[in-house]
Amino acid sequence: MTANLWPMSASRPLLFLDVDGTLIPFGTPPAAPPEMPRDHTDVQIQADDAHPLLHRVKPEHGRLLSALPCELVWATTWMSDANDVLAPRLGLPALPVVDWADSDEDDALHWKTRGLVQWAQGRPFVWVDDEISPVDLVWVAAHHPGPALLHRVDPRQGLTERDFTAIRDWLVEQV
Repeated sequence: MTANLWPMSASRPLLFLDVDGTLIPFGTPPAAPPEMPRDHTDVQIQADDAHPLLHRVKPEHGRLLSALPCELVWATTWMSDANDVLAPRLGLPALPVVDWADSDEDDALHWKTRGLVQWAQGRPFVWVDDEISPVDLVWVAAHHPGPALLHRVDPRQGLTERDFTAIRDWLVEQV
């Protein structure tokens, strides 16, 4: 596995951020996407067509994520597309992206878990995802020398105020 080379401060915790089920909730779909603003670009329209749930992204999440005392990192199958499509919607700068190694492992451990621990290199981190299981919690506790919060989001709702509070409280304790 390789990681994008990015200037990062070793003193701040990392926040590994998933997209589907986290920033884009899967809950009961609304009757129709909201009206597009007049300044909606053709690129945004094409992106909306490419992902039918993209209109569920809450732009205010960008402000809330930016306010957290951590370094944000995309940890998603969207890879660099997260910077092209989601970062602008959220008002975020381009973020580092975890580059996933091919894995043929077939066990109860989530396929991202080993890679995130390797990427963190002992730094404190939060992993925000909708697929975290107790197996991941146990494995990270046994294999990561630093503090880690594996925060599971309800994929029907995506990130909520309660999630942001729990993540912020944990990060404040680490800084």
